[in-house]
Amino acid sequence: MNIIETLDANGGDAEGSEAVSLHQRILSDISEKILSGAWAPGHRIPFEHELTAEYKCSRMTVNKALSQLAKAGLIERRRRSGSFVRRPQSQAAVLEIHDIRIEVEALGLAYHYERLERLKRRSSAEDRMLLELAASGPVLALEGLHFAGQRPFAHEQRLINLAAVAEAGEEEFLDIAAGPWLIGRVPWSEAEHRIRAIAADDHIADALDIEAGAPCLVVERRTWSAEHPVTHVRFIYPAESHTLVARFTPSQG
Repeated sequence: MNIIETLDANGGDAEGSEAVSLHQRILSDISEKILSGAWAPGHRIPFEHELTAEYKCSRMTVNKALSQLAKAGLIERRRRSGSFVRRPQSQAAVLEIHDIRIEVEALGLAYHYERLERLKRRSSAEDRMLLELAASGPVLALEGLHFAGQRPFAHEQRLINLAAVAEAGEEEFLDIAAGPWLIGRVPWSEAEHRIRAIAADDHIADALDIEAGAPCLVVERRTWSAEHPVTHVRFIYPAESHTLVARFTPSQG
């Protein structure tokens, strides 16, 4: 069941069948504008009196529709300020290697990826530290953006050890992220996650369309295949739009 169907299933309005129809129209119209990206996170929803005039209905009908949209997590209502489109909240499992496409599509938003930079080079001292390489060798450095609808969802910085995955050096990664490409070709045997918070610098702020200094969540991951370092990746998310989840059981013995 999609979001609009869920909203519609919540019932009618005390004003009768005509009010129910208007109530559903308001839900459908606003939901469509949000989910299509026409109204980006932070966009102000028209005030209640404006919607009342536009749909020629009572304020109670409008208020109920906005309340349901807020309950569904599509908008937030601020006292004296009005209602605004919420930035989608994503949850990711800490102990899994997942595809960001699945995260975005689970929010009901269209996904796409854009490569920002691609550079094949000999590994620097920093590259060797990030990949835990014992000696210098060829690496592929990638930078890209994952989008949810029309909005940047996550910034990606990745290093690939070409000694372990030589064919990656021939890929352009223009519109497909390296993560799912690697998962489909290189069986990983071990992974490490590091999670921390940062303030967005000018480069990250510009890429994610947020204010410089805004809080961000950083997820860094290294993977190995049969003890060979494969990749190091750094995902940077606006802090307000991402939640990490871990589920575990008590250790035995």
